[in-house]
This record gives sequence, structure tokens and C-alpha cells, in this order.
Amino acid sequence: MSDRYCVFGNPIGHSRSPAIHAAFAAQCRQDLIYEAILAPRDGFVDAVRSFVAGSGRGANVTVPFKEEACLLANRLTDRAKVAGAVNTLVFDGAGMLGDNTDGYGLLRDLTLNLGYQAAGKRVLLLGAGGAARGVIGPLLDTRPAALVVANRTADRARDLAQRLPVTTSLRGCDYAELAGQSFDLVINATSASLGGQLPPLPKGIFAADSLAYDMMYGQGQTPFLVFAGSQGVARLADGLGMLVEQAAEAFRIWRGIRPDTKPVMAMLRVAEAATSATR
Repeated sequence: MSDRYCVFGNPIGHSRSPAIHAAFAAQCRQDLIYEAILAPRDGFVDAVRSFVAGSGRGANVTVPFKEEACLLANRLTDRAKVAGAVNTLVFDGAGMLGDNTDGYGLLRDLTLNLGYQAAGKRVLLLGAGGAARGVIGPLLDTRPAALVVANRTADRARDLAQRLPVTTSLRGCDYAELAGQSFDLVINATSASLGGQLPPLPKGIFAADSLAYDMMYGQGQTPFLVFAGSQGVARLADGLGMLVEQAAEAFRIWRGIRPDTKPVMAMLRVAEAATSATR
């Protein structure tokens, strides 16, 4: 019988994870089944337990369950502890191990796929939920000149900033406090793009030659990327590369082998272009 894996989320219909892991499995000659599961917003724990009872071996976790997954796991990796959020679960004889591969995936996409280095740059991270929590530690490890976390609720952003070791380069604020500031790298870690919305950002936050990065993918030009383009930003990137890179790390954790991400990203971009052409 094939080993079972899945991704839990709500919404989940947009997920490319099943196609990605099917491609990884074929490439690495691994016998597994990977599916997308729509978990009720108030029923994530029950959905996970049902999957485990059905011989599930591991799972990915996406919006809005990453923080809940962190509480559910009985063991956490160091990077999951720092994040306070989990996007990868391993089900084994010792219970449930929670890990977070988001930061790894983001940095791999930035450095290897986009040729961008965050070291010494002014970085703005939008959002303070599970997606932001997963990348803030790895972003700080690159030693940016400054890292600002902005959120609709300033206290939530400040709480996230205070979770990490004290540093003068890290602070939290609300969106209004961004007025008059500019950044070299602006990362949208909110779920606003899923609903076709834009966080209430002031104009002028993008520095010259900045990179605007939206963690969402498969949405075409998201409202955030459209806004960045209207502000003169030439470098725009969605989160498809991050998705594939973090998935490869999860696959390694589950199967002990790291797949080659480049052909999978190329496959997804071709499929994306074909879909856009038929709209």
C-alpha cells in the first residue's frame, strides 16, 4: 500500500502541493499518495487525527492552521520552536513531530532562484500570522540592516518581534506607522491575496531597486504585486518558488531524499502560463 501524505488548509482548492509531491515522488521513485484536505476552521485537530487513524505518515499545514499545528504536535524541531508555527508534521511511533520549512523555502527561493541577498537590506514583513512566524527567524539570520514586522494589529506584530532575541534591527508596528519609511525587500506574508485584497499600505514604502515578494501563488498579479508595480517596483515575485523549495525540504524530512526543484518549478510555470492563456 502506498504511503499517505496530505496538506491541510482552508481554503485549499488553490494548492499546488499535490502536483508538486507527485512530481517529487516520480523523480525520486517513491511510492506515495499525496492529497489536499479541506479542514473545517473549527475542526483541524479532528481532521489530523482522522488522517493519522487512516495510516497517514505526514502532512503539510497551510493557512490558517500553522499555529494550531504547533500546539498539536508533541515534539518540535528548533526552527518550529522559534517560529511558534508548524507547516510540516511527521506521524511516527513517538507521536507527532512538528517542523517549519517555510523560512528555508523562502531563503532558497530568494538566493538561488531570484539571486537576491537580504544581508544588509531593509526588510519589511507584512503580517504576523503563521506564515510570517515561519520566516522571521531565518530572515534575521541573514543579518538584514533592519527587519520590520507590520500588521493590522500592532500588538500582534510587536509580540512576534519580541519572541526572538533582542536586536536593534527588529521591531513590530501597524501599517500606518510605515508612512515615511522605505524598504529594499517587502514580503507579503498575509493571506489578503487569497481574497483579492490588499493590506492598507501607505505609498512610498518601496525603495529604489526594491523587490516585492508575495508568498501567495497561482493568483496571477495579486493586489499586492499590482500595488508594488504601480509604485515603480520592477522586481516582482510570487511565492511559487518558496512553495516548491519548502515542499522539497518537507519531502526530505519524510523520505530521506531531497528532490531537484528546478524541473518541478518549470513544470508549474508552464501549467500556470497555459491556464492564464485560456482565461
